[in-house]
Amino acid sequence: MLQNVHLMPSYLYELEKKLAAFALEGSNADFRLFLTSEPSSAIPIGLLEKSIKLTNEPPAGLKDNLKRSFSFFKKEEIEEKDSKIKTILFGLCYFHSVMCERRKFGTKGWNRQYPFSMGDLRDSSIVLQNYMDSNQASGKIPWDDLKYLFGEIMYGGHIVDDWDRTFCGTFLDNLMNDGLLDESEMFPFIEGKNISFKTPTPLSHEGYIKYIEQDLPQETPLGYGLHPNAEIDYRTVQCEKLFDILVDLQPKNSGSGGISVEDTKIREYFDLVNNTLSLESLRVNIDDVASKLDEATRGPYQNAFI
Repeated sequence: MLQNVHLMPSYLYELEKKLAAFALEGSNADFRLFLTSEPSSAIPIGLLEKSIKLTNEPPAGLKDNLKRSFSFFKKEEIEEKDSKIKTILFGLCYFHSVMCERRKFGTKGWNRQYPFSMGDLRDSSIVLQNYMDSNQASGKIPWDDLKYLFGEIMYGGHIVDDWDRTFCGTFLDNLMNDGLLDESEMFPFIEGKNISFKTPTPLSHEGYIKYIEQDLPQETPLGYGLHPNAEIDYRTVQCEKLFDILVDLQPKNSGSGGISVEDTKIREYFDLVNNTLSLESLRVNIDDVASKLDEATRGPYQNAFI
């Protein structure tokens, strides 16, 4: 049985009661109930406690996203493609990774949380193949058509903000052009930034994966067309969420005065994490540092701050 619980939260309370009744009545030992859902806070806690939870979360970071996007296509499928299609498909995988990963930067990435998915990449690759096949005789690549389909229909179909749509079109203009076939720069707006990620020459499936792992620069907002400072806000929000979770895991006061086994385990986990994240050992002795400064030569930039 497969139900999308995200669409029917009110039904879940009745389902929880029925499952409890089935357990008492002695159901078939081979009976299994499979439920699938988008993230939702409406799922009853009792149902979650009785379930074995499996989650499928997208990878974090441009490298893992790009690797996952390209690995989505079978090896045989890649090997059979024309060299031009291989290169454009690689650029499309990079574009998909950027579109998905910019969401983690909040409103600096997108003004809305758009539901980009692997289905968008799959459909875009089909459109790419069909257009290249239909233009095979002329030998020309219909860049304008491809950019319109990718930016206005496939991915643009999710976008409702005008500024977001402008960025999507501009990013495609920078990426989808004849330069993509000549090992051009894929990272946008990085002149003078001493960082580079160029389009590889047509490779095998394993060759592309190896290129991603070895030649993709270290994770940086520059790869998404963002200023390096965009990562400060992202890391701040990430830390706040982490500590919010740690606070939520703290055992709550029990009305009966007793402490359950679950609360004890949570307390142990919390203490372990709290000790691991302790900054006590990294504390700097400010007085000691200040005493080492030469009073005679101390300038406006030679100070010790907490």
